[in-house]
Amino acid sequence: MFGVTILGNNSALPAYDRHPTSQVVTLGNKLFLVDCGEGTQMQLLRYKVKWSRIQYIFISHLHGDHYFGLPGLLNSMGLLNRETEVHLFAPPELESILNAQFAATGTVLPYPLYFHPLTKAEVLIEDSRFRVSCFPTIHRIACWGFRFEEVKPPRKILPEKAALYNVPAEFFEELKSGKDYIAEDGRKVQNHLVTEEAPPPRSYAYCADTKFDLSLVEHIQNADLLFHETTYLAGMEERADARFHATTFQAAEMARLAKVKRLIIGHFSSKYEFLDVFQDEARTIFPDTEIALEGCTFRVGA
Repeated sequence: MFGVTILGNNSALPAYDRHPTSQVVTLGNKLFLVDCGEGTQMQLLRYKVKWSRIQYIFISHLHGDHYFGLPGLLNSMGLLNRETEVHLFAPPELESILNAQFAATGTVLPYPLYFHPLTKAEVLIEDSRFRVSCFPTIHRIACWGFRFEEVKPPRKILPEKAALYNVPAEFFEELKSGKDYIAEDGRKVQNHLVTEEAPPPRSYAYCADTKFDLSLVEHIQNADLLFHETTYLAGMEERADARFHATTFQAAEMARLAKVKRLIIGHFSSKYEFLDVFQDEARTIFPDTEIALEGCTFRVGA
């Protein structure tokens, strides 16, 4: 499973039962929390997301609608006697903010909390299954986007073909890495005869608060799914630029230029009650656009 569950899709002020920005990325058996606006704890409960499986938290920037829910969430994890470590990736200043809050309340977390400051575009996490990297966006303060990618999976074994060519099961791991099988009598079984190429790795790009800027294209290029902020409707480009945000047309144009497969839009201004028009406008430029509705899970690559 590779998907994105929307917990909050609004901008600075909660309105119309919409909540500040937060979402959960599910990749295999891992859960990644991306931003943590006020109310994130309640949204996690509402949509039955298991807190215990969240090991990585990413905070894009230090505007309140993206992190004010974090101290409470970390504290609640402690009250629930969590022991599993948490890795927090965020702007450097957040570490001292959290330390001051915990010191003022005498809070001692019962689990290890590792802080990783975001200071440059780089790979943050990588193992044999997935990779997470960060990149700067163009906002009023330091702000970061994130890209979640599968590492190319191994080749898929075709058991019936392997049996036909008498390839023993103990050689299957070698087959997955692309090696040919050489029997004791010198007979060679070419890899492609008993395996097939795995599906291409999928990727999700989270483009946090940002104004329209072509420098972002390289970081989100060819993503299977892109989340791009869309604070304003078309015609509000001057206001969007002045406030370092984007409009429907700009988000859709970014998706088109980056050649992504699907676009979801969010971070809506509280001046708008109804959201259908956001989707309608964006689709005139990028047809495969959807509203990032709270509670919805969007599959990556589906």
